[in-house]
Amino acid sequence: MIYWFTGQPGAGKTTLALALKNRLKDQGLPVVHWDGEELRKVTGNIDLSAGGRERNVKLAQALCRKLHEEGIIAIASFVSPSRHIREMLKTGPGVLEIYVHTTAIRGKEGYFVADYEPPESHYLDLDTTAISVEDCLNRILAAAGKAL
Repeated sequence: MIYWFTGQPGAGKTTLALALKNRLKDQGLPVVHWDGEELRKVTGNIDLSAGGRERNVKLAQALCRKLHEEGIIAIASFVSPSRHIREMLKTGPGVLEIYVHTTAIRGKEGYFVADYEPPESHYLDLDTTAISVEDCLNRILAAAGKAL
């Protein structure tokens, strides 16, 4: 399974991704998590232009697909602003796109991505403004059960 968390900075993508990783690991499942900052450190890709972000997201998608093929659960938390690139990932099997957003002020508003395109189809919508991490995890796992 590939869990792809997308949304603006500060919405809770990485918080939920790490909570999901821990839940799945506690169940004895093999799982790997990638986020944008971590992947940039590994690859040295500090190009934050549209092209640089696109390369980073495509690399993350390739890594997630490989993990999935090897029977390892892949969890990714990236802003990934381009809808068409996220849609390409969803053409493969076992992918759940999770759109995380909030109206809460969490200190990352200065990092918002002006060209972010919210998903339009085949995704789980999570407004984290007033829902607990536990409730989010339950919704994610229920949706993943349907996606499999």
